[in-house]
Amino acid sequence: MCAATDLSSSQRTADVVVVGGGLIGLATAWRAARAGLSVTVVAEPVEGSASTVAAGMLTPATEASFGEEALMRFAVLSRDRYPSFVAELEEDSGLAAGYRAEGTLQVAFDSDDMARLGHLGELRERLGLSTERLTGRECRRLEPMLAPSVRGGYLASDDHSVDPRALLEAMRAAAERRGAVGVRDRVRRLVLDGGGRARGVVLDSGNEVSAGQVVLAAGVATPAIAGIPEGVVPPLRPVKGQLLRLRTPGGEDPIVARTVRGLVKGSPVYLVPRGSGEVVLGATQEEQGFDTRLTAGGLWQVLRDAHELVPGVSELEVAETCVGLRPGSPDNEPLLGPTAVPGLHLAAGHFRHGVLLAPATGDAMAEALTTGALPDYARRFAAVRAAGGPPATADGGRTEGGEQDQWM
Repeated sequence: MCAATDLSSSQRTADVVVVGGGLIGLATAWRAARAGLSVTVVAEPVEGSASTVAAGMLTPATEASFGEEALMRFAVLSRDRYPSFVAELEEDSGLAAGYRAEGTLQVAFDSDDMARLGHLGELRERLGLSTERLTGRECRRLEPMLAPSVRGGYLASDDHSVDPRALLEAMRAAAERRGAVGVRDRVRRLVLDGGGRARGVVLDSGNEVSAGQVVLAAGVATPAIAGIPEGVVPPLRPVKGQLLRLRTPGGEDPIVARTVRGLVKGSPVYLVPRGSGEVVLGATQEEQGFDTRLTAGGLWQVLRDAHELVPGVSELEVAETCVGLRPGSPDNEPLLGPTAVPGLHLAAGHFRHGVLLAPATGDAMAEALTTGALPDYARRFAAVRAAGGPPATADGGRTEGGEQDQWM
């Protein structure tokens, strides 16, 4: 969410209006503001926002899958940008982003699970992803709370994690300090001029934000915005994830020192520690539409599998239960940059990888907004593929920004 006071007038003008205040929207806004553009971010609190629920794993080495090689290369590029991205973010915001560099341990419950992990070794090598194979005893030396039954695993020293909630606050503060303006409202419709070019958005309040370019980054809600020509934005399916946040009594250290990803009889589960002493435990992957209900079955599945790997989780306190809706595109790859509508951009469809892909997405979108084209490394994910045509040039001219609202 991007929170702010109301608009001070019925109309605001900016170079860019970003619709959506999650990690992708704010990464785009911050990097665009850093590039010298005047930016307005319009956002509203959304139940099931993926950014506030996500575990924050930066783990291409332990998520690599056959058929996703191009996406994983983009993910590796983004992961490798995280240290400098966080350094710049913390400098601009004055806030900690919750970045942890202890690495990720991927473990197997039984021999079949270990065989499945080993099967991906060739793919990891092809992608240049470094992992070290470990025995069960070596895994327990790194993470003493692992169950004796764990058969072995892989250490991915370059796969790190971040706290998405801390990251979100830092991005919001950094964007503000770079001059971006936040508006708390819901976008009613996209505004097109007589030539079919995007010129801004109308809000539920009746106010209008005029802009040379519009970026739609509202997650699963993006296609529901009125006024978008048919075929420009494909359907984004919500993929439900149920998670728990657990904590040790008395605020002691988390039960694991690093991210632990595991396979339990073929079912994936993860534990991601936080500096606060909490550990995020997740997550289901359910194709249930816009269903944000917590279910006993979903939480039981996550707890059951985590208990098999780290039995001590059963003794932890439940700090929070969470449900998020991941925005899945038709091909499960992000939709970035100029669309077939001049002046209209997408930054959506990141599915399971919104946190991981935030740095590369923010940089790619800033380049598209300033030059009119995506950088080479992001062109495979061009939003225009949704409409099956060549991308429009995004040459929106600079316009004068209005008086800045105060972000809350």
